[in-house]
Amino acid sequence: MRANERDHVGALEKGLAVIEAFEASNSTLTLSEVARRTGLTRATARRYLLTLTRLNYAECDGKFFSLAPRVLRLGYAYLSTASLPKLAQPVLEAIGERTREVASIAILEGAEIAFLAHSANRRILSATFGLGTRLPAYCTAMGRVLLASRSDAEIEHFLKRIKPQKLTARTKTAQRELLAEIIRARTNGYSISDEELEIGLRSIAVPVTDSRGEVKLAMSVSLQSGRMTTAQMIQQILPALKSGSQSLSAML
Repeated sequence: MRANERDHVGALEKGLAVIEAFEASNSTLTLSEVARRTGLTRATARRYLLTLTRLNYAECDGKFFSLAPRVLRLGYAYLSTASLPKLAQPVLEAIGERTREVASIAILEGAEIAFLAHSANRRILSATFGLGTRLPAYCTAMGRVLLASRSDAEIEHFLKRIKPQKLTARTKTAQRELLAEIIRARTNGYSISDEELEIGLRSIAVPVTDSRGEVKLAMSVSLQSGRMTTAQMIQQILPALKSGSQSLSAML
């Protein structure tokens, strides 16, 4: 057995998989749903869920399980020590000050994006965008610009393995529509999600490259749809985002 195999703790891997089974669109799950999402047996999933509940990382109302506030400690442990959010914060604040809207950065993790930092909240916005929140990549502007940086084969694989849900009447779920949006993001250098994640919410995003020219990060501004049309976002918000992306890229 190789050293890396001897050092691998399978129990920890399974426990983390159970935690990651919960997401913004599925914040409460039954035992069967957790088992299906993680590939664990019902008996194994039950033991992990009960352990997390006993440690106050999860809650149960008798049928449905959900994550408890204590799980935030895991995210805050990273956010308090990671250099990326600290580097990005002044850039996000500058964009927020310039646009008077909320600017954010996120990374792609599997089929979802995960928020790492936000500018100060100057307006009442969706509660969906907390630090560490994970959202479906297929219907978010940041998800699409991050996917646009991947190879055609990777994009094809991504679209084949996800099961898009129609979160609003405007959510695009057909594979050809999603592919067109990703290709459009690659061509234009930005993407817009127009009330696809939540009615009344629009976002515009651009990619952020590192010193090797690789895209590992996206930057966006989100606002209430009544504030601006998509055309106005391109005219008024996009320049600030592009400038912020260039500033952050120079630090990476």
